[in-house]
Amino acid sequence: MLEPNVIVFYVDNLPVSSQFYQSLLGIKPDEHSPTFTSFSLSNGMGLALKTKDSVEPAVHTQSGGHGELAFTLNNRQQVDALFTTWQNQAIKIIQPPYLLPYGYTFVGIDPDGNRLRVVSLEKSSHQQEK
Repeated sequence: MLEPNVIVFYVDNLPVSSQFYQSLLGIKPDEHSPTFTSFSLSNGMGLALKTKDSVEPAVHTQSGGHGELAFTLNNRQQVDALFTTWQNQAIKIIQPPYLLPYGYTFVGIDPDGNRLRVVSLEKSSHQQEK
């Protein structure tokens, strides 16, 4: 099976986005250059940030916000606790915690408008009643 091992976000301002993810993830980057920063995650995945104007072939979008990172937690209490932490860190929240058919979730955004979804993949009360 072919599985991705790195997520790459194209960013407008690499220093701002790099600092944002250092703070969010609580780790320092492994690699850093004027146009690229990468983080190795403990689960084997990597997160890379690349300046939008250095991508080849060129990116033809006017604005960012075309991706989503999902963080899966064990329960609603952990989701609510992280929601409070992110509010205290002034991370912009575009959807407060709410229940969807697949779980309890909220959504923040990074400096480039990429979504940061936090979710507990538990059954909704409607699904539990069945």
